Amino acid sequence: MAVLSLFAIGCSRTAKQGGGATSDSLAIVNTVKEDILVGTLDLVVDESILPLLKEQEEVFLSSYPNAKLNIIARPEVLAVKELLADKAMVAILARELNEIENDYFKQRSITPRIFPVAVDGIILVKHTKSADTSVTVEYIFDMMKGRVKGGDKLVFNNLNSSSFRYLKELGKIEKVSSANLQEKNSAKEVLDEIVLDETKIGVLGYSEYLDLKSKVSDLNNIRILSVQNSVGEKADHQYYRPNQSTLAAEQYPLRRMFYVLNYQPNMGLGIGFSAFLTGDRGQRIVLKSGIVPATMPGREIIIRDNI
Repeated sequence: MAVLSLFAIGCSRTAKQGGGATSDSLAIVNTVKEDILVGTLDLVVDESILPLLKEQEEVFLSSYPNAKLNIIARPEVLAVKELLADKAMVAILARELNEIENDYFKQRSITPRIFPVAVDGIILVKHTKSADTSVTVEYIFDMMKGRVKGGDKLVFNNLNSSSFRYLKELGKIEKVSSANLQEKNSAKEVLDEIVLDETKIGVLGYSEYLDLKSKVSDLNNIRILSVQNSVGEKADHQYYRPNQSTLAAEQYPLRRMFYVLNYQPNMGLGIGFSAFLTGDRGQRIVLKSGIVPATMPGREIIIRDNI
């Protein structure tokens, strides 16, 4: 009986202590999940920069196997909606949120951590059979305003895209006409359309084009147009094709910065991944991809005393 009594008391104590231990354990587990290098991060990404982000993800997860990224790729308009709907607390976008969008987070006392990641370009492509090898930004603006007669059309992969919004803002176009516009479902479909019709001009991100180079069989029939640098402080009215040099020197006029916007209210995985993107390794991945890192990675020089 004494043994049974002691067993009962022990079980009672274990049950009481076990309840407290379970609560403490959960607290510890939750703390671990919110670590800057451990846990799960829902991340919404402008779909035009997705190929680069997949490369970043691969290297990041190989270094931090206890981290997991759920990448949601959307056109810019829909990506912002995902962010405002709390589907994700971190975003990679070609712009910062405007004042109205930011008010949503200000009301919750959330201050964003925003850092530049990469400079990309918006390129204009045409069929090689076309006599055109260059174009002015003013002509592109006229097309968006519906002022160009004939069958010429601008082909976008999505009218909710950052490319469409960028050109609309750059040209200060209040109302876009559909007369000279066409919409497809992907950047690859834009290139496919250009191969079929030499009168059309395709619009897509430079990073998208670099990613698709090996996936489009008729790439030899596609020409990247030179664009006159006639806008902004660096305007010299010369024509430039997009590449790392002209993007870095701000000579190619249709360039845009991508940012990581971290709206996590705590010290979560968003901080760790942001630090990776903007750090030396992340910026080297940007450089290797063919576009321009926001911060040029350093070079190590080994100096030997004896040769």
